[in-house]
Amino acid sequence: MALGDQIKTFIKKQFIDVIQWTDQQDGVLAYRYPMQDMEIQNGAKLTVRESQAAMFVNEGRCADVFAPGLYTLSTQTLPVLTNLMNWDKMFQSPFKSDVFYFSTRQQVAQRWGTAQPVTIRDKDFGAIRMRGYGVYSWHVENPKLFLTKVSGFGEIYNLSQVEPQLRQTIVSRMSDAFAESGVPFLDMAANYVEVGERIKASVTPVFAELGIALDQFAVENLSLPEELQKFLDTRVGMNMIGNMQQYTQFQAAQSLPIAAANEGGGGLAGLGVGLGAGMGLGGVFAQALNPQAQQPPQPPAPPAAAPQAPAPAPPAPAAAAAAGVVAGAVAAELKFCQECGKQIPRPAKFCPECGKPQQ
Repeated sequence: MALGDQIKTFIKKQFIDVIQWTDQQDGVLAYRYPMQDMEIQNGAKLTVRESQAAMFVNEGRCADVFAPGLYTLSTQTLPVLTNLMNWDKMFQSPFKSDVFYFSTRQQVAQRWGTAQPVTIRDKDFGAIRMRGYGVYSWHVENPKLFLTKVSGFGEIYNLSQVEPQLRQTIVSRMSDAFAESGVPFLDMAANYVEVGERIKASVTPVFAELGIALDQFAVENLSLPEELQKFLDTRVGMNMIGNMQQYTQFQAAQSLPIAAANEGGGGLAGLGVGLGAGMGLGGVFAQALNPQAQQPPQPPAPPAAAPQAPAPAPPAPAAAAAAGVVAGAVAAELKFCQECGKQIPRPAKFCPECGKPQQ
Protein backbone atom coordinates (compact mmCIF):
# COMPACT_ATOMS: atom_id res chain seq x y z
CA MET A 1 0.00 0.00 0.00
CA ALA A 2 1.35 3.42 -0.96
CA LEU A 3 2.04 6.06 1.67
CA GLY A 4 -0.86 8.17 0.45
CA ASP A 5 -3.28 5.25 0.85
CA GLN A 6 -2.03 4.65 4.39
CA ILE A 7 -2.63 8.28 5.27
CA LYS A 8 -6.15 8.14 3.82
CA THR A 9 -6.93 4.98 5.78
CA PHE A 10 -5.65 6.56 8.98
CA ILE A 11 -7.77 9.68 8.44
CA LYS A 12 -10.88 7.60 7.80
CA LYS A 13 -10.51 5.86 11.16
CA GLN A 14 -12.53 7.23 14.03
CA PHE A 15 -11.21 7.46 17.56
CA ILE A 16 -13.63 6.45 20.29
CA ASP A 17 -13.71 8.75 23.32
CA VAL A 18 -16.82 7.38 25.10
CA ILE A 19 -17.86 3.74 25.38
CA GLN A 20 -21.29 2.96 26.81
CA TRP A 21 -24.34 0.70 26.35
CA THR A 22 -27.86 1.86 27.08
CA ASP A 23 -29.30 -1.72 27.23
CA GLN A 24 -32.66 -0.75 25.72
CA GLN A 25 -33.65 -4.15 24.34
CA ASP A 26 -35.23 -6.69 26.66
CA GLY A 27 -33.75 -10.16 26.72
CA VAL A 28 -30.23 -9.15 25.55
CA LEU A 29 -27.58 -10.84 27.73
CA ALA A 30 -24.36 -9.98 25.83
CA TYR A 31 -23.62 -7.11 23.43
CA ARG A 32 -20.43 -6.37 21.49
CA TYR A 33 -19.69 -2.67 21.15
CA PRO A 34 -19.31 -1.75 17.43
CA MET A 35 -15.59 -1.28 16.70
CA GLN A 36 -15.34 -1.59 12.91
CA ASP A 37 -12.77 0.90 11.51
CA MET A 38 -12.54 2.51 14.93
CA GLU A 39 -9.92 2.55 17.65
CA ILE A 40 -10.14 3.48 21.30
CA GLN A 41 -8.45 6.75 22.17
CA ASN A 42 -6.02 6.87 25.08
CA GLY A 43 -7.89 8.34 28.04
CA ALA A 44 -11.33 7.44 26.69
CA LYS A 45 -14.22 7.12 29.11
CA LEU A 46 -15.86 3.79 29.82
CA THR A 47 -19.32 3.90 31.38
CA VAL A 48 -20.77 0.78 33.01
CA ARG A 49 -24.25 1.21 34.43
CA GLU A 50 -25.91 -0.66 37.26
CA SER A 51 -26.94 -4.21 36.31
CA GLN A 52 -24.16 -4.22 33.69
CA ALA A 53 -20.59 -5.52 33.36
CA ALA A 54 -18.01 -4.75 30.66
CA MET A 55 -15.05 -6.81 29.45
CA PHE A 56 -12.19 -6.11 27.05
CA VAL A 57 -11.17 -8.90 24.66
CA ASN A 58 -7.86 -8.73 22.78
CA GLU A 59 -7.34 -11.10 19.87
CA GLY A 60 -9.82 -13.58 21.27
CA ARG A 61 -8.39 -13.52 24.82
CA CYS A 62 -10.45 -12.19 27.69
CA ALA A 63 -8.76 -9.34 29.51
CA ASP A 64 -10.12 -6.83 32.01
CA VAL A 65 -13.63 -6.94 33.49
CA PHE A 66 -15.30 -3.78 34.83
CA ALA A 67 -18.13 -3.50 37.37
CA PRO A 68 -20.60 -0.56 37.36
CA GLY A 69 -18.83 2.81 37.37
CA LEU A 70 -17.07 5.45 35.21
CA TYR A 71 -13.50 4.66 34.13
CA THR A 72 -10.74 6.54 32.30
CA LEU A 73 -8.89 4.00 30.15
CA SER A 74 -5.16 3.86 30.79
CA THR A 75 -2.54 1.29 31.67
CA GLN A 76 -3.62 1.56 35.30
CA THR A 77 -7.26 0.76 34.54
CA LEU A 78 -6.36 -1.90 31.94
CA PRO A 79 -3.62 -3.95 33.64
CA VAL A 80 -4.37 -7.28 31.95
CA LEU A 81 -4.87 -5.74 28.51
CA THR A 82 -1.68 -3.72 28.92
CA ASN A 83 0.24 -6.89 29.69
CA LEU A 84 -1.24 -8.71 26.68
CA MET A 85 -0.31 -5.86 24.30
CA ASN A 86 3.19 -5.43 25.85
CA TRP A 87 2.92 -1.71 26.53
CA ASP A 88 5.99 -0.64 28.40
CA LYS A 89 4.72 2.69 29.65
CA MET A 90 1.55 4.72 29.29
CA PHE A 91 0.23 3.95 25.85
CA GLN A 92 0.15 7.08 23.71
CA SER A 93 -1.53 5.83 20.56
CA PRO A 94 -5.07 4.54 20.08
CA PHE A 95 -5.52 0.81 20.50
CA LYS A 96 -7.80 -1.79 19.00
CA SER A 97 -9.80 -4.13 21.23
CA ASP A 98 -13.29 -5.64 21.44
CA VAL A 99 -15.54 -4.46 24.26
CA PHE A 100 -18.39 -6.70 25.40
CA TYR A 101 -21.23 -5.61 27.66
CA PHE A 102 -23.23 -8.07 29.78
CA SER A 103 -26.61 -7.65 31.43
CA THR A 104 -26.29 -8.78 35.07
CA ARG A 105 -29.87 -8.07 36.13
CA GLN A 106 -32.12 -10.90 37.27
CA GLN A 107 -33.99 -12.78 34.59
CA VAL A 108 -37.20 -13.29 36.56
CA ALA A 109 -40.32 -15.40 35.99
CA GLN A 110 -38.54 -17.98 33.85
CA ARG A 111 -40.64 -21.12 33.45
CA TRP A 112 -39.46 -24.72 33.78
CA GLY A 113 -41.41 -27.93 33.34
CA THR A 114 -41.18 -31.56 32.31
CA ALA A 115 -42.08 -32.07 28.66
CA GLN A 116 -42.33 -35.82 29.38
CA PRO A 117 -42.95 -37.57 32.73
CA VAL A 118 -39.81 -38.32 34.73
CA THR A 119 -39.50 -41.89 36.06
CA ILE A 120 -38.35 -42.18 39.67
CA ARG A 121 -38.37 -44.91 42.32
CA ASP A 122 -40.86 -44.28 45.11
CA LYS A 123 -41.05 -45.92 48.54
CA ASP A 124 -44.84 -46.28 48.52
CA PHE A 125 -45.69 -46.94 44.85
CA GLY A 126 -42.47 -48.38 43.41
CA ALA A 127 -41.44 -46.92 40.04
CA ILE A 128 -43.67 -43.99 39.09
CA ARG A 129 -43.73 -41.36 36.34
CA MET A 130 -44.02 -37.82 37.64
CA ARG A 131 -44.59 -34.39 36.11
CA GLY A 132 -43.61 -31.02 37.55
CA TYR A 133 -43.41 -27.32 36.70
CA GLY A 134 -42.54 -24.01 38.33
CA VAL A 135 -40.57 -20.76 38.01
CA TYR A 136 -36.98 -19.65 38.64
CA SER A 137 -34.75 -16.59 38.28
CA TRP A 138 -31.02 -16.13 37.58
CA HIS A 139 -28.40 -13.60 36.48
CA VAL A 140 -24.98 -13.52 34.80
CA GLU A 141 -22.43 -13.57 37.62
CA ASN A 142 -19.14 -14.38 35.84
CA PRO A 143 -18.92 -12.59 32.45
CA LYS A 144 -15.72 -14.39 31.47
CA LEU A 145 -17.19 -17.87 31.93
CA PHE A 146 -20.45 -16.81 30.30
CA LEU A 147 -18.61 -15.45 27.24
CA THR A 148 -16.34 -18.44 26.76
CA LYS A 149 -18.91 -21.20 27.49
CA VAL A 150 -22.28 -19.75 26.50
CA SER A 151 -22.56 -16.53 24.50
CA GLY A 152 -19.37 -16.60 22.41
CA PHE A 153 -18.02 -13.62 20.45
CA GLY A 154 -21.08 -12.73 18.44
CA GLU A 155 -22.62 -9.28 18.28
CA ILE A 156 -25.72 -10.03 20.37
CA TYR A 157 -26.69 -12.98 22.55
CA ASN A 158 -30.33 -13.19 23.66
CA LEU A 159 -32.17 -14.85 26.54
CA SER A 160 -34.11 -17.12 24.18
CA GLN A 161 -30.87 -18.76 23.05
CA VAL A 162 -29.86 -20.06 26.49
CA GLU A 163 -33.24 -20.78 28.13
CA PRO A 164 -33.82 -24.23 26.54
CA GLN A 165 -30.46 -25.44 27.84
CA LEU A 166 -31.19 -24.16 31.36
CA ARG A 167 -34.62 -25.79 31.46
CA GLN A 168 -33.20 -29.12 30.31
CA THR A 169 -30.53 -28.90 33.01
CA ILE A 170 -33.18 -28.33 35.66
CA VAL A 171 -35.28 -31.32 34.56
CA SER A 172 -32.30 -33.69 34.48
CA ARG A 173 -31.11 -32.55 37.91
CA MET A 174 -34.64 -32.71 39.28
CA SER A 175 -34.90 -36.46 38.67
CA ASP A 176 -31.49 -37.00 40.29
CA ALA A 177 -32.49 -34.94 43.33
CA PHE A 178 -35.69 -36.95 43.82
CA ALA A 179 -33.88 -40.27 43.43
CA GLU A 180 -31.18 -39.32 45.94
CA SER A 181 -33.58 -37.88 48.51
CA GLY A 182 -35.70 -41.03 48.93
CA VAL A 183 -38.71 -38.88 49.89
CA PRO A 184 -42.07 -40.48 48.94
CA PHE A 185 -44.14 -38.77 46.27
CA LEU A 186 -46.96 -37.93 48.68
CA ASP A 187 -44.51 -36.11 50.96
CA MET A 188 -43.04 -34.23 47.99
CA ALA A 189 -46.47 -33.02 46.90
CA ALA A 190 -47.13 -31.69 50.42
CA ASN A 191 -43.80 -29.82 50.79
CA TYR A 192 -43.16 -27.78 47.64
CA VAL A 193 -40.83 -25.32 49.41
CA GLU A 194 -38.50 -28.05 50.68
CA VAL A 195 -38.54 -29.80 47.30
CA GLY A 196 -37.66 -26.52 45.56
CA GLU A 197 -34.71 -25.95 47.89
CA ARG A 198 -33.44 -29.48 47.23
CA ILE A 199 -33.60 -29.02 43.45
CA LYS A 200 -31.97 -25.58 43.69
CA ALA A 201 -29.04 -27.02 45.65
CA SER A 202 -28.54 -29.62 42.91
CA VAL A 203 -28.81 -27.16 39.99
CA THR A 204 -26.73 -24.28 41.41
CA PRO A 205 -23.26 -25.86 40.79
CA VAL A 206 -24.17 -26.64 37.16
CA PHE A 207 -25.30 -23.04 36.54
CA ALA A 208 -22.10 -21.72 38.19
CA GLU A 209 -19.98 -23.59 35.61
CA LEU A 210 -21.68 -21.44 32.95
CA GLY A 211 -21.08 -18.17 34.81
CA ILE A 212 -24.73 -18.00 35.94
CA ALA A 213 -26.03 -17.61 39.50
CA LEU A 214 -29.38 -19.25 40.32
CA ASP A 215 -31.23 -16.75 42.53
CA GLN A 216 -34.64 -18.32 43.16
CA PHE A 217 -36.31 -21.62 42.39
CA ALA A 218 -39.91 -22.58 43.10
CA VAL A 219 -42.02 -25.68 42.49
CA GLU A 220 -45.64 -24.92 41.64
CA ASN A 221 -46.96 -28.42 41.03
CA LEU A 222 -45.95 -32.08 41.15
CA SER A 223 -48.38 -34.62 39.73
CA LEU A 224 -48.74 -38.05 38.17
CA PRO A 225 -49.98 -38.74 34.64
CA GLU A 226 -53.76 -39.04 34.36
CA GLU A 227 -53.87 -42.84 34.23
CA LEU A 228 -51.66 -43.16 37.34
CA GLN A 229 -53.58 -40.44 39.17
CA LYS A 230 -56.75 -42.53 38.87
CA PHE A 231 -55.05 -45.46 40.63
CA LEU A 232 -53.82 -43.12 43.37
CA ASP A 233 -57.34 -41.76 43.87
CA THR A 234 -58.65 -45.34 44.10
CA ARG A 235 -56.08 -46.20 46.75
CA VAL A 236 -56.88 -43.09 48.75
CA GLY A 237 -60.57 -43.97 48.54
CA MET A 238 -59.90 -47.50 49.84
CA ASN A 239 -57.99 -46.05 52.76
CA MET A 240 -60.89 -43.74 53.52
CA ILE A 241 -63.35 -46.66 53.49
CA GLY A 242 -61.57 -48.40 56.36
CA ASN A 243 -63.61 -51.52 57.29
CA MET A 244 -64.35 -53.25 54.00
CA GLN A 245 -67.01 -55.58 55.48
CA GLN A 246 -69.03 -52.69 56.83
CA TYR A 247 -68.73 -50.86 53.53
CA THR A 248 -69.96 -53.93 51.63
CA GLN A 249 -72.98 -54.23 53.93
CA PHE A 250 -73.72 -50.54 53.40
CA GLN A 251 -73.52 -50.91 49.61
CA ALA A 252 -75.83 -53.93 49.73
CA ALA A 253 -78.37 -52.01 51.81
CA GLN A 254 -78.20 -49.11 49.34
CA SER A 255 -78.81 -51.38 46.34
CA LEU A 256 -81.91 -53.14 47.74
CA PRO A 257 -84.40 -50.29 47.10
CA ILE A 258 -82.95 -49.84 43.59
CA ALA A 259 -83.44 -53.52 42.75
CA ALA A 260 -86.95 -53.50 44.19
CA ALA A 261 -87.94 -50.39 42.19
CA ASN A 262 -86.85 -51.92 38.87
CA GLU A 263 -89.82 -52.38 36.50
CA GLY A 264 -88.39 -55.57 35.06
CA GLY A 265 -90.34 -57.79 37.51
CA GLY A 266 -93.70 -56.05 37.23
CA GLY A 267 -97.00 -56.93 38.99
CA LEU A 268 -96.94 -59.44 41.85
CA ALA A 269 -93.42 -60.50 40.95
CA GLY A 270 -92.20 -56.95 41.50
CA LEU A 271 -94.06 -56.80 44.78
CA GLY A 272 -92.48 -60.10 45.81
CA VAL A 273 -89.04 -58.75 45.00
CA GLY A 274 -89.80 -55.64 47.02
CA LEU A 275 -90.99 -57.72 49.96
CA GLY A 276 -87.91 -59.93 49.71
CA ALA A 277 -85.65 -56.89 49.60
CA GLY A 278 -87.47 -55.47 52.56
CA MET A 279 -87.01 -58.72 54.50
CA GLY A 280 -83.29 -58.65 53.70
CA LEU A 281 -83.03 -55.02 54.73
CA GLY A 282 -84.93 -55.80 57.89
CA GLY A 283 -82.44 -58.58 58.63
CA VAL A 284 -79.58 -56.10 58.27
CA PHE A 285 -81.33 -53.70 60.64
CA ALA A 286 -82.04 -56.51 63.06
CA GLN A 287 -78.36 -57.53 63.08
CA ALA A 288 -77.35 -53.94 63.69
CA LEU A 289 -79.83 -53.65 66.59
CA ASN A 290 -79.05 -57.10 68.02
CA PRO A 291 -75.24 -57.52 68.24
CA GLN A 292 -75.66 -61.06 69.59
CA ALA A 293 -77.21 -62.12 66.28
CA GLN A 294 -73.86 -61.45 64.54
CA GLN A 295 -72.00 -63.90 66.78
CA PRO A 296 -71.54 -67.51 65.59
CA PRO A 297 -73.88 -70.08 67.18
CA GLN A 298 -72.63 -71.67 70.41
CA PRO A 299 -72.65 -75.45 70.97
CA PRO A 300 -75.69 -76.70 72.90
CA ALA A 301 -75.34 -76.82 76.68
CA PRO A 302 -75.40 -80.23 78.41
CA PRO A 303 -78.86 -81.35 79.57
CA ALA A 304 -79.78 -80.22 83.03
CA ALA A 305 -81.04 -82.50 85.76
CA ALA A 306 -84.49 -81.01 85.65
CA PRO A 307 -86.25 -79.90 82.45
CA GLN A 308 -86.71 -76.18 82.12
CA ALA A 309 -89.57 -74.32 80.49
CA PRO A 310 -88.70 -73.01 77.01
CA ALA A 311 -87.77 -69.34 76.90
CA PRO A 312 -89.97 -67.00 74.87
CA ALA A 313 -88.67 -66.18 71.37
CA PRO A 314 -87.07 -62.75 71.03
CA PRO A 315 -89.20 -60.20 69.17
CA ALA A 316 -86.36 -59.30 66.79
CA PRO A 317 -87.52 -61.46 63.83
CA ALA A 318 -91.03 -60.09 64.06
CA ALA A 319 -89.70 -56.56 64.11
CA ALA A 320 -87.41 -57.38 61.19
CA ALA A 321 -90.28 -58.83 59.18
CA ALA A 322 -92.40 -55.77 59.86
CA ALA A 323 -89.59 -53.46 58.84
CA GLY A 324 -89.05 -55.54 55.70
CA VAL A 325 -92.70 -55.29 54.72
CA VAL A 326 -92.67 -51.52 55.12
CA ALA A 327 -89.39 -51.10 53.20
CA GLY A 328 -90.55 -53.44 50.42
CA ALA A 329 -93.82 -51.62 50.06
CA VAL A 330 -92.05 -48.25 49.81
CA ALA A 331 -89.56 -49.64 47.27
CA ALA A 332 -92.34 -51.16 45.18
CA GLU A 333 -93.91 -47.69 44.80
CA LEU A 334 -90.77 -46.29 43.13
CA LYS A 335 -89.13 -46.60 39.72
CA PHE A 336 -86.26 -44.97 37.82
CA CYS A 337 -86.53 -42.28 35.16
CA GLN A 338 -85.57 -43.68 31.75
CA GLU A 339 -83.69 -40.46 30.91
CA CYS A 340 -81.90 -39.15 34.02
CA GLY A 341 -82.10 -42.23 36.33
CA LYS A 342 -83.72 -40.39 39.25
CA GLN A 343 -86.18 -42.25 41.53
CA ILE A 344 -89.75 -41.20 40.85
CA PRO A 345 -93.19 -42.50 41.91
CA ARG A 346 -94.27 -45.51 39.89
CA PRO A 347 -97.59 -43.99 38.66
CA ALA A 348 -95.80 -40.80 37.38
CA LYS A 349 -96.14 -40.20 33.63
CA PHE A 350 -93.43 -37.48 33.55
CA CYS A 351 -90.14 -37.19 35.44
CA PRO A 352 -90.22 -34.21 37.87
CA GLU A 353 -86.44 -33.80 37.40
CA CYS A 354 -85.98 -33.74 33.59
CA GLY A 355 -89.60 -33.78 32.32
CA LYS A 356 -89.10 -36.87 30.14
CA PRO A 357 -92.32 -38.88 29.48
CA GLN A 358 -92.38 -42.28 31.20
CA GLN A 359 -93.94 -45.56 30.03
